Amino acid sequence: MCILIFIGNNGETYFNTAALVSCVQNFPKSRGPVVGILKGFAGLSGAILTQIYAMIHSPDHASLIFMVAVGPAMVVIALMFIVRPVGGHRQVRSSDGTSFTFVYSVCLLLAAYLMGVMLLEDLVDLSHTTVMIFTGVLFILLLIPIVIPVSLSFFLDPRDPVEEPLLPETPEQEPGKSGQETPEVIFSEVEDEKPKEVDLLPASERQKRIAQLQAKLFQAAAEGAVRVKRRRGPHRGEDFTLMQALIKADFWLIFFSLLLGSGSGLTVIDNLGQMSQSLGYDNTHIFVSMISIWNFLGRVGGGYFSEIIVRDYAYPRPVAMAIAQLVMAVGHVFFAFGWPGALHIGTLLIGLGYGAHWAIVPAAASELFGLKKFGALYNFLTLANPAGSLVFSGLIASSIYDREAEKQAHGNNYLLQNSGSIFSGMFGLNEPLKCEGSICYFLTSLIMSAFCIVAVVLSMILVHRTKIVYANLYGKSRR
Repeated sequence: MCILIFIGNNGETYFNTAALVSCVQNFPKSRGPVVGILKGFAGLSGAILTQIYAMIHSPDHASLIFMVAVGPAMVVIALMFIVRPVGGHRQVRSSDGTSFTFVYSVCLLLAAYLMGVMLLEDLVDLSHTTVMIFTGVLFILLLIPIVIPVSLSFFLDPRDPVEEPLLPETPEQEPGKSGQETPEVIFSEVEDEKPKEVDLLPASERQKRIAQLQAKLFQAAAEGAVRVKRRRGPHRGEDFTLMQALIKADFWLIFFSLLLGSGSGLTVIDNLGQMSQSLGYDNTHIFVSMISIWNFLGRVGGGYFSEIIVRDYAYPRPVAMAIAQLVMAVGHVFFAFGWPGALHIGTLLIGLGYGAHWAIVPAAASELFGLKKFGALYNFLTLANPAGSLVFSGLIASSIYDREAEKQAHGNNYLLQNSGSIFSGMFGLNEPLKCEGSICYFLTSLIMSAFCIVAVVLSMILVHRTKIVYANLYGKSRR
């Protein structure tokens, strides 16, 4: 059974990597929306499969396992020849923004519909026919995005102009010269040798100065006046291998920032039922459902707003990650003090911040370390999530909760604990210890809030280190 669970959980990683890498490569100028939409649908997949299983209406749990095992595999096999990189960077059109907005709208509508159906099924005993109707509407909503490629195929003129990808400008090649080696080396030399004050100039002036210096170096190297040194590795924004990225400070800044931010969020998600019970709430499943919805909205919104930050203002995308971590820090404070209604607000803030990480980080990693080995880079970064959960939930949260539960047990049942095993069994002292009150997760929440602040600092350091890269990538689109 353990082997099957291991294979099943890792199978999700293969699906996720294939879809995410292919779509980011096809839409490199819309990485935020692409990642946000994919991660949003991934967050809704559990609710979608639950609704499909409710339509089957089978009391046998084996049928549920069979559906989960066979259903997604059949879909993947049917679409495996369609989901692939198709050179979308050479097909960028002005209608892409409208298309992504339409998919965003469908995604939000689908989330609202699923939440309404789940609440209705929980409160009212619906007939099987009604459940089938709801599931049929669900399938229609899932198929609506197909309208976009179909409409583009029929109504888009293939002669329409397309936008060029945002790439660094390089001078023209001389006839007979290599079309790959020389511009790359000279661009590296410009980055190494350009005066520091060039980076402080406005984007348009900086591009002109770099182009002039690059052209002079190219001419001098062609005449043999200078010898251009070969760089030791790629620069930010170019294609890195995993081993090349592992020796870069930027990569580890992303990793540890993600570990502290998403790790603390996953700890709340894992312990939310126990946290709500300790604060006196009986219907813990309501908060679990709420944080799932906020997680989805964080993924969709994180991709959308981070794209606005880089596209309209040419700010580094890690700015959005710092904002999400600051929101999570405030959410942990609400959990710590347990004020009336604090659990609702904390669930909202933690869900939004945690979900935003998984739309922002993949897009930022692809921009800083390239798309060629993006799959390996992304999956290494995802190790930060379970690593953070192991530290926060497995070591910090559980040990502090058990300590507070033991204190309460010793305080309330001191006499019963000393009266012998017979009375201990009569009064249920052999049951697992439970902690009540905001004290149970007070210290844990404050620790996680402090670590989120540290994550904000790491993200802002990354912002300072990468602002020139984002100015070069997206500054051109603002002019």
